[in-house]
Amino acid sequence: MKILLTTTSFQDTPGAHHDLLAQTGWEIITARGPLNEADTLALVGNVDGFICGDDAITRKVLEKARPKLKVLSKYGIGVDKIDVKSCTEFGIPVLFTPGVNHTTVAEHNFMLLLALEKNFLYGTDSTRSGDAKTNWKRKTGHELLDKTIGILGVGRIGKEVAIRAKAFGMKIIGFDVYWDEKFAKEHDVTRAASMDEVFAVSDYISLHTNLTPETKDMICTASIAKMKKGVLILNCARGEIVNTNDLVTALKSGQVGGYGTDVLDQEPPPADHPLLKLPNVVCTPHVASRTYESVVRQATTSVKNLILAMNGEKPIAQVNPEVPVKKVV
Repeated sequence: MKILLTTTSFQDTPGAHHDLLAQTGWEIITARGPLNEADTLALVGNVDGFICGDDAITRKVLEKARPKLKVLSKYGIGVDKIDVKSCTEFGIPVLFTPGVNHTTVAEHNFMLLLALEKNFLYGTDSTRSGDAKTNWKRKTGHELLDKTIGILGVGRIGKEVAIRAKAFGMKIIGFDVYWDEKFAKEHDVTRAASMDEVFAVSDYISLHTNLTPETKDMICTASIAKMKKGVLILNCARGEIVNTNDLVTALKSGQVGGYGTDVLDQEPPPADHPLLKLPNVVCTPHVASRTYESVVRQATTSVKNLILAMNGEKPIAQVNPEVPVKKVV
């Protein structure tokens, strides 16, 4: 049995997941993802299982991977880079790992917010400059207390953001099609009737939706015009939820006061990506879920999913449960 493993945080982080995978006795083929379509194509065709990250798993890739590929185990929760419809058509179970990274992503989200509101990069860069003329330059920041945070997508991660926002003494408004009224009452989350209501009242807008055709470019010139002038936008979801060109224009005009993001529409970004040079942008390299604790949880779950499915047993979580798992080992 040959297993392709492409997620780098799985490979680079020590933990029990390595032993669990090694105990299978399967041959492990590694690559440094996320891989584009061409690189993924070059590696499939002779692998039985695939533990993937955010690699481009298109229909073309899947057609080459058949019939050898039996199970696709996603390390993480976002499956927008996987052609799930084709996987279902070809009878390939797509497994994923919900409930393993919501705490660490919410923490990272607040790091981005605090970095923006407290001018963290400006302060640290000036202090470390060593230049007597620029050293120790100070810029006045803002408190989070009594500010309104709008959460778009109040799922696992959105809920963790709400819990932390309440601890900071913030006002919380949320929008989600699936609403947990019990949680909302317990944590003082006001339910918005629409996204426009969130846009209108929020000092901070925190994005926690999946990337779908409906959410692509959700943050654009039209929606930004409905927001408070100087709003801060936080994105630990997917870069494509935000229209980059529209956001850059708004950041330069001051309509958007700052953007804290862990994701971009191109990853890794080209050197001339327009968001990388703006002073009111804090950008990290898609590492919100990359903590020693979270990586081990994600990796262990992805391996367990793979082992269960390869043995014909029900996995922990499956994106396309209509596809039966069949014993192949």
